[in-house]
Amino acid sequence: MARRGDPPEGTPEGLPGGEDEYRSVVFDESFVRAARVQEFSAEERMGEHAPAVRSVPGGGGRHPSKQLLLLVLVVVVAFGTAVYLGIRQPQQPLAARPAEHLRITLVPLAPGGPVPGGTPAELFAHSPAAQYRSGAAGITMPAVRRTDHFSEGQVLIALATAKDYLVESSLDPDVITKGAVRPVRALLHPDQLAQFDRSVAAPAADGRHVTTGWLVRFDPAKVALADPTVRVEGTLLVTEAGSDALEVTSDHTFVYALRPAAAAGPVSDEASLFTVRREMRFRVDRDDLRHHRLEVLASSVQAGPQDCAADATATLRPLLAGQRAGTDGPAVTDPYAPGLAVVSLCGSLSPAAQPSP
Repeated sequence: MARRGDPPEGTPEGLPGGEDEYRSVVFDESFVRAARVQEFSAEERMGEHAPAVRSVPGGGGRHPSKQLLLLVLVVVVAFGTAVYLGIRQPQQPLAARPAEHLRITLVPLAPGGPVPGGTPAELFAHSPAAQYRSGAAGITMPAVRRTDHFSEGQVLIALATAKDYLVESSLDPDVITKGAVRPVRALLHPDQLAQFDRSVAAPAADGRHVTTGWLVRFDPAKVALADPTVRVEGTLLVTEAGSDALEVTSDHTFVYALRPAAAAGPVSDEASLFTVRREMRFRVDRDDLRHHRLEVLASSVQAGPQDCAADATATLRPLLAGQRAGTDGPAVTDPYAPGLAVVSLCGSLSPAAQPSP
C-alpha cells in the first residue's frame, strides 16, 4: 500500500480528493476565460521577481496613483504653510503713511511795565517757578500702562522719545544759545526733515516754518544764560491714535534766567526771567518706535516778556531787566495779500507771571 508521500501511480480508491469527488463540478467558459486573464504566461513568469498571477481588476485592490498622492501632498504642505505664516505674522504691515506737516502757533507775551531784575537765585525764589524742578528732572514720566494695541514697553519708548525731544529742543545749551540743530533733527521722522531744514534756513511767520516752533533759541549776540539751570514743570500724556500709532501730548513751562550777551555791551549783573510755555503733540508709529524718532504734529508756544512787534520766528527776543515793551502792537497782517497767511499774534504777560520785588 503506497503512502501519500510516494510518487502516485494513480489515485487510490476511497481517498478524499479523488476524481469522483469533483465529477459534479462544472467549469463553464466564463470561469476559464477569467482564469486565463489572471494567470501570467510561462514567459512572463520567467522574469526576475515576477509574481505568479496578475491582480484581478476591481476597486478593492487598486492603489492611489502617484499623481493623486503628489496632489494631496501639495495641498497639505500649502495648508500647513498658510497656518504657520498666520501664527508667526498675525498682523500684516500697514502701508507707509507720510508724516504730516507741523502746525505752529507762536504768541509773544508783552509785559505791562519794566522787566524785574536781580540775581537768578532771587528771581527764581520770588517767582511762580520757585518749586519747579531743574532741567530734565522737571519732565516727569506718567504711569506707564499697556494699551489695546501696544505693550507697556512700547508705550514707555514713545514717552521716552518725546521726553528726549523736549530735553534736546528746550534744555540743551548748544541748541538754546549756540545754534545747534543736530540733536533735535536726529529725533524727527524723515518726512519732516525738509520742513525742519527750511524752518531753520529761511524762517517765516506762516505757521509752518517758524524755527522757534521746533525748538527754543536765543540770539547769542544779544542774550546769554545767567544760570545754566532751567526750571521746568509740566505733564506728558499718551493715548492711542489708532491701532498703529501712539499720540503723546506734552504741556511744559520752561523758565530761563537770562542776561545781556557780552557782544551786546557791558555785562549787567542783573538777570531776568524768561518764560516759555510749550504745548506739543507728537505721533509715534511702530516704525518710529524701532528708530527712536517721532512726528511733531502741533506746537503752540507762548513766550515772554517780549515785544509784540519783534520778529520771533528765527529766535526768541526776550526783554531783559529794566526794559519795557514798545507801544507798537503785533506786526500788521494784510488779509488781501496773496500767498501764505502770516500768523501774527500777541498776548499780555500777566503781572503774576513776573518775579515779585
